[in-house]
Amino acid sequence: MTTLGAAETFKRDWIDGFVTAYGREVRKVPDAYGVLAREVPRQGKVAVVIGGGCGHYPAFAGLVGPGLAAGAVVGDVFTSPSAEQVYRTARAADGGAGVLFGYGNYQGDVLHFGLAARRLAAEGIESRTILVTDDIASGPSDKPESRRGVAGDFFVFKVAGAAAERGDDLDGVYSVAVKANENTRTFGAAFGGCTLPGAEEPLFTVAEAEMELGLGIHGEPGVRTVSRLNAVELADELVDGLLPELPSGDGRIAVLLNGLGRTKYEEMFVTYKRVHERLVAAGFDPVHIEVGEFVTSLDMAGVSLSAMVLDDELAELYAAPCATPGYRSTGLPLESVPASSTVDDALARPEGEGDGIVDRALTAAMRSIEEHEDELGRLDAVAADGDHGLGMTRGMRAAVAAARRVDKESIADGLLAAGTALADAAGGASGALYGVLLAETGAGLRGEITTSTMADAVDNAVRAFVELGRAEPGDKTMLDAIEPFRETLRQNENAELAEAWRKAAQAAVLAAEETANLLPTKGRAARLAARSKGHADPGATSFALIVTAVGEVLGRDR
Repeated sequence: MTTLGAAETFKRDWIDGFVTAYGREVRKVPDAYGVLAREVPRQGKVAVVIGGGCGHYPAFAGLVGPGLAAGAVVGDVFTSPSAEQVYRTARAADGGAGVLFGYGNYQGDVLHFGLAARRLAAEGIESRTILVTDDIASGPSDKPESRRGVAGDFFVFKVAGAAAERGDDLDGVYSVAVKANENTRTFGAAFGGCTLPGAEEPLFTVAEAEMELGLGIHGEPGVRTVSRLNAVELADELVDGLLPELPSGDGRIAVLLNGLGRTKYEEMFVTYKRVHERLVAAGFDPVHIEVGEFVTSLDMAGVSLSAMVLDDELAELYAAPCATPGYRSTGLPLESVPASSTVDDALARPEGEGDGIVDRALTAAMRSIEEHEDELGRLDAVAADGDHGLGMTRGMRAAVAAARRVDKESIADGLLAAGTALADAAGGASGALYGVLLAETGAGLRGEITTSTMADAVDNAVRAFVELGRAEPGDKTMLDAIEPFRETLRQNENAELAEAWRKAAQAAVLAAEETANLLPTKGRAARLAARSKGHADPGATSFALIVTAVGEVLGRDR
C-alpha cells in the first residue's frame, strides 16, 4: 500500500495533526519536533522524556500525559531525533527535579540522546537514561545490553511515569525503570512489510506462505523464517520463545500482545486466547493484560508478545492511573483470568460416531461439509463474503455435538437440539435457516416415522423456512434445492423411506447444479448478481451435500 503522507513533510504534518486532535491534552514544544503534556513542566516532578523515530504510534507521542511521559521527542520515520530536538524537548519539560530519558537501544538514539544529556548537564540539569532492551531475538541472553528495545518500551515507560507521578526523585524513577526493563521480555513475528511515507513499494517483503520470527520494528531481519502459521500456532511460537527468557518471580505478570500496524484486533484476540491458556498452564498469573497497538511499525503486518514479571512495587506502579491520547488506565488491576474462559466447543470436531440415527446422519453430513468446505467458500466468495464453508463446518460440528447430548432414541429432540446449536454456531442467514429446517423437521417426527410422516415434517419445515427467509423459487437460494427435494419426497411417499430420500437427494443435487444459470435476488449476492452467473449457489450446494450424506446413512440402515 502507499502511505498518504509526503516523505518530506510527514513528521511535521502528523505532529501538527496530532496536537490539533489532542490539543486538550498535549501541546507542541516551541521550535521543536516534540510534544509535552499540558500540565508540564511541573515544579519538583521528574520529567520522563521518551522518544525515537516516528512510525510507531502510539509510541512515542501518544504516551504523553499524566501518569506516563511528560514529553516525547520525534524523529523522522525510523530515525533518531537529533540531539538538538532532544535537548529542546527535555529543556521544556524539566521542572527542576531532573529528566529521565527513555528510549529503545538503537545507536542513533543512544548518540543523540547522549549528546543532549551532556548539554543539559553543562547547564546544571541532571538526567538519567534507561535503554530498553526487551527484544530477545536481537541478542544473546548473557548480553542483554546488546538487545533492541521494542514493544517492552511501553511497560518501562509506564512504570517510570507512575514513579514520577507519585513523587519519586530522579534516582528512584531511574531505579524502578531499570527493574522494569530487566523484568521485561518481547518476542515478535511479522508476515508483511511496511511502506514508508511517499513510497510505492514496501520497505521489505515477507513471502506469502512464510512468516519471520523475531523481525525488528524497523524491518531488521528475523531469527527464523517459518511457514505461515495460524493463530494458535503463532501463539505457541511466541510463548515458547518467551518462556525460557522470563526471570523468576511469584507468577504475576503483565502481558502485552502488540499489533504492528496492520493486524486486526479480532485476529489479535484470537491469538491472545491461546497465549493466555499457555501462560496459565505454565504457572503464570496475568494480572494485567493489554491487546492492541502500542508500538507499531507503520503498516507492518505482525504481532509481538511482551511480558513483564511483577513484584509488589512494579505491580503497584503499573496499576497506577494514567491518561494519554494513546493509552488510559483507571488504575484498577484485573482479577486473575482463568484460561479458556470462553472456549467455543463448536470449533472442535466431534470424534467418532454415535449409535442413534440422528447422530449417524448428522455426522455423515458434517464430514461431507468438511470435505467440501473450501469449495463452498469459493462459491460464496463469487458474490458474497466467502464464509459459507467455514460457517457450515462450524455449524455442523456444533449440531453433532448438541445431538449427542440428547437421548439417542428421541429423533425429534435430537434434531431440535442440533438445529438450535447450528444456528448459534454458524451465524448469518444460512445458520438461521438451516436451524429452522432441522428444528421444524424434528418437530414433525414425534410419532411413528414413515415416508409419509417424513414428507409431512419436511413440508412443515420448508413452510417455516419460506416464512422466515422470504425466498421464492428462482431467487438463487437454498430454496432452489430444497423445493425439488420436498416435492420429490412427497411424490414418493408410498415408497420405502431410504429409496424416497435417495430420489429426493438426487433431485436436490441436480437443482443445486442448475442454480449456476440463475441470478441472485436476495442478500449481498444480489448487488453483484452478474458475477454469480455460471456458479452454483453455495447454500443450495451445501443442502444437496447434506441430504445426500443423510441418504447414504438411511440406505445402510435398510
